[in-house]
Amino acid sequence: MAAPQGYPFLCLENPLLDIQAQGDAALLEKYGLKDNDAILAEDKHMGIYEELLQKDAKLIAGGAAQNTARGAQYMLPENSVCYIGCVGKDKYADILKEACTTAGVHTEYRVDDAQPTGKCGVIITGHNRSMCTHLAAANEYKLEHLKQPHIWSLAEKAQVYYIGGYHLTVCVPAIQALGEEAAAKNKIFMLSLSAPFIPQFFKEQLDTVLPYTDYTFCNETEARSYSESHSWGTDDVVEIAKKLAQLPKKNTNRPRVAIVTQGTDPTVVATAKAGGEVEVKQFNVHEIPKSSINDTNGAGDAFAGGFSAGIVQGKSLEESIDMGQWLASQSIQELGPSFPSPKKTYTPSKQ
Repeated sequence: MAAPQGYPFLCLENPLLDIQAQGDAALLEKYGLKDNDAILAEDKHMGIYEELLQKDAKLIAGGAAQNTARGAQYMLPENSVCYIGCVGKDKYADILKEACTTAGVHTEYRVDDAQPTGKCGVIITGHNRSMCTHLAAANEYKLEHLKQPHIWSLAEKAQVYYIGGYHLTVCVPAIQALGEEAAAKNKIFMLSLSAPFIPQFFKEQLDTVLPYTDYTFCNETEARSYSESHSWGTDDVVEIAKKLAQLPKKNTNRPRVAIVTQGTDPTVVATAKAGGEVEVKQFNVHEIPKSSINDTNGAGDAFAGGFSAGIVQGKSLEESIDMGQWLASQSIQELGPSFPSPKKTYTPSKQ
């Protein structure tokens, strides 16, 4: 087998095919769903995916880190991003792979013979959206897949790793393997907390991985959940960011940067300095008219994608933050975690 091409940015998490389509109250009632729900699918929901596909659905390569992978590739030169996760052996996996190919993202999926590809059905009713997720094969990723020579060689060639926190519920050893590779070779390791329940219910798994992180991403709710689960006694976002930046770290050649997004409020960035000091900066988000906002779902994933693109290209922290905020502002004007087509070119803000 020929040696695989290298990709500077490698992402690992749980791939989902997002199937989103317009619906109505009757469709929600049929499957026992509510406006703006976000639930895990039960047996009674399994028919929803085919039904949405019959409604001229929009298909997106989803899962939080796969959204971030697409976002980063949107702003990077061709062939910059590789995404790893687990899918089933079915037509949904083919659709998912094609969606990634269209976005320019190279995929190395583990294919599980028993479980179907993970899917998220999204019913859109007016400004509301109800999400019904069947994780299935996404839960079946194995370290053995990552360690296959042709896939591990991709990991060795990558310079920046991004892990979605949802993968902490699936395969911690794979995350640790990438963390060890990053620490040993002074590469960049990024982790998103992804959801408040991760620090709440997967505290131990999270704490085994955080020492590897050079960049830790979360929103204000996730930050407060981490603080609460670790008995820090504060819900002040700036204080939590400072504490996150100061956590123990394997690779001491790089400072840790903790980044907390807050919707339309300023993004808080805390950087650990020598001697235990922490530098805190706040960055205003890119304002757009409220009438231009279409869907805020996936804004955090888009921010991480734009920021990561900056880091991959060796940009400063400030410009990388600006790139993240620009991409998030573009994404929320689309439907779902998507980006404008034809492609727009990033221009630095005048902040």
